[in-house]
Amino acid sequence: MDPRRNPYAPGAGTPPPELAGRKEIVERAAIALDRIRAGRAARSFVYYGLRGVGKTVLLNTIRQDADARGFATVPIEAPEGRSLPGVLAPNLRAALIRLSRGEAFKDSLARAGQALAGFARALKVKYRDIEVGVDFEPERGLADSGDLDIDLLDLLVAVGKAAQDHATAFVLFIDELQYVPEEQLAALISALHRISQRQLPITMVAAGLPQLLGQTGEAKSYAERLFEFVMIDKLSLPAAREALCKPAEDEGVRYTSDAIDEVLADTEGYPYFLQEWGKHCWDIADKSPIDKADAQKATRAALAELDAGFFRVRFDRLTPTEKRYLRAMAELGPGPQRSGDIAEILGKKVTAVAPTRNALISKGMIFSPSHGDTAFTVPLFEGFMKRTMPGLDK
Repeated sequence: MDPRRNPYAPGAGTPPPELAGRKEIVERAAIALDRIRAGRAARSFVYYGLRGVGKTVLLNTIRQDADARGFATVPIEAPEGRSLPGVLAPNLRAALIRLSRGEAFKDSLARAGQALAGFARALKVKYRDIEVGVDFEPERGLADSGDLDIDLLDLLVAVGKAAQDHATAFVLFIDELQYVPEEQLAALISALHRISQRQLPITMVAAGLPQLLGQTGEAKSYAERLFEFVMIDKLSLPAAREALCKPAEDEGVRYTSDAIDEVLADTEGYPYFLQEWGKHCWDIADKSPIDKADAQKATRAALAELDAGFFRVRFDRLTPTEKRYLRAMAELGPGPQRSGDIAEILGKKVTAVAPTRNALISKGMIFSPSHGDTAFTVPLFEGFMKRTMPGLDK
């Protein structure tokens, strides 16, 4: 069929044509943001789940809705190797400028700018990755101590008062939160806690991998009361069917029932994979309806594309020792797997492979769903490991 009309949208954070099964989550966030703006209590959100479940799409959808409704949004991605101040400062500066609507900063907004100037200058020496031109003169003693715990709170208080004066709320949208180092994560949690106690209109909507639950708890024991943790999982069967079929139906194309069953079984209901399979089903099929044979060909094409891109880019970041560890996991199946069983396949003691396991957790490749268990953060990755490494040493 005509590839120009292909409605599917596989990609990193690319919004799907049909956000199936997620509307309630988006509405809950919208209600919480409205409460924060009105000076009422509401917890920040932390969405967690495996790769490919649509966490970034959710974050972007909620942010775009907040933008349209007049919130001051601060989009942040926390990549490996960057500090929280380094990614926060330039994005917060941009949000303050948007809030000023191009006019000169006055009153509380000017003070927020001064706080940001002090924050950036004081912490640049410590973190070395703050690259932002600040157009304000810092106020001596405001967010400039060089202590992140103190300065981040001072900064957010100043920003919160500016938001209050402008009848809005600042919302920090942080993706890949699991990459924020523990000390900096603790400072962020502490600042948000104090802000909440003062009922200032600042909140956070964040997303990350499953290990984020443990990380926030390690950083601050009260994190579970401050945040609403929401697990984002693969789609239910009806939602997965809707995500696959509705975009095609909107273009006048349908699937046979056995083609639908084939795709849902192969993708296991993961939103990203549904988009990949849907794209290939469309491109492979000659006409409507898309049948089982088309779906089977799409599976081969989708896996080849995933092996060359989605899976490969993660695999290529690994050391040979880390690759062997993941291959041993794959030998046992999709998981979760006992760490002792993985070590046994490798012919080593659990203590000997623990550093490799920890490194893979830090890289976001695996997580521990419970004590002594290990699982992939990327769905279907065990199949890729077996295809790309037929044996442990290949």
